[in-house]
Amino acid sequence: MTNSRKVFEFERIRIDKWLWAARFFKTRGVAKQAIESGKVQVDGQRTKPSKEIEVEAIITVKQGFDEKTIIVKSLSDQRRPYSEAKLMFEETDESIEKRLIASEQRKAQPSIWTSSSKPNKKQRRLIHEFKQRS
Repeated sequence: MTNSRKVFEFERIRIDKWLWAARFFKTRGVAKQAIESGKVQVDGQRTKPSKEIEVEAIITVKQGFDEKTIIVKSLSDQRRPYSEAKLMFEETDESIEKRLIASEQRKAQPSIWTSSSKPNKKQRRLIHEFKQRS
């Protein structure tokens, strides 16, 4: 007995469902929150989770420090492995270049460790010592 998968080709699909199927977000709920908070734009404008997108739509997705501009290549409402999901979209060359530049800039910045607690006795002595030197 063979296991055949049905592949449906849609003309339009909800953006939250497509982002989930294309593996940008782990769940549709997280995709919906990102869309509602303005981290996802379709053709340069904020959108709603129920917005139906078409092939060749331009979507901007902000995830953490990165902002990706992608072009929709195919539509599907089924979540597949990433090797198949990455065929559903294409990231623009300009977007890739911007992300690489931003990544290099973040790496070049000094990392500052913030403490979540008050300094202990030894740390206070070092602070006072440092302040008295200058």
